[in-house]
Formats: sequence, C-alpha cells, structure tokens
Amino acid sequence: MVRISIDTDRCIGAGQCVLSSPEVFDQDEHGFVVVIADHPAGPLAESARLAGRICPSQTITVHEG
Repeated sequence: MVRISIDTDRCIGAGQCVLSSPEVFDQDEHGFVVVIADHPAGPLAESARLAGRICPSQTITVHEG
C-alpha cells in the first residue's frame, strides 16, 4: 500500500493523473487534482505511481510503505 499526497499550488490542471489513474484521482470544478483514494493498493498503487511519474508539474508524491 502507498500513500498519496499532492501539492495543489503546483497543479496546472493537465489531467494526466486522471487519465492514467481515474480510480485514484479526479479533478475539481477548476480542473485541479483531487485524491479520491489516499491509500491505493495493488494495481491502483501502480497506476498512482505512474501518475506521479508523468505529472508535468510534479504535483503528486507517492509515499511507499
């Protein structure tokens, strides 16, 4: 299991997180990232890791353990 944190001040609303992991991330009414699964496990954890890697503004941090 992992823990997800976001820095909303960095988010530019690109939406790559939602496209790569819609079960973990969503966007608010302004287009900024919202975490809907704070502690994803299994395949969801892997998709959250991918979202963290591809985020253009490095908004997402995936904490292991």
